[in-house]
Amino acid sequence: MTSAPATSGTFTIGEVADRTGLSVHALRYYEKQNLLIGPVQRTAGGRRTYTAVDVDWLMICVKLRESGMPVAELKRFAELVRQGPGNEEQRLQLLDTHRRRVEAQINALEECRSLIEWKVGVYTGHLRAGEAEGLWDPTRHG
Repeated sequence: MTSAPATSGTFTIGEVADRTGLSVHALRYYEKQNLLIGPVQRTAGGRRTYTAVDVDWLMICVKLRESGMPVAELKRFAELVRQGPGNEEQRLQLLDTHRRRVEAQINALEECRSLIEWKVGVYTGHLRAGEAEGLWDPTRHG
């Protein structure tokens, strides 16, 4: 997935899939769910064409989804952006709520990592000592 902003011109659905890391199926789903901030243009032959703005917006969507934003919230955010100026406070509130949720997930994962690091240290110490004494033994704790 390319992280640099898109440049100018238009892109095919395959090119957008390559740039965003989304599948062609996912791009069609995003369009059907009204997650884009503008209508997807079509060629005379009916093929989708995307602009640099579409690609940049999709890159934001990818990160919001990767961070756990529900589709319903992403849909609401896109709706607010499509409405234009005047609802920035609502956009900020939506993003701030999501940021707090992500921070809570990060804290929970850091606690998990800490426990795992401790357990790795316990096992490493026992293996270096050549013993399993003190490690859980299902035949003794059952």
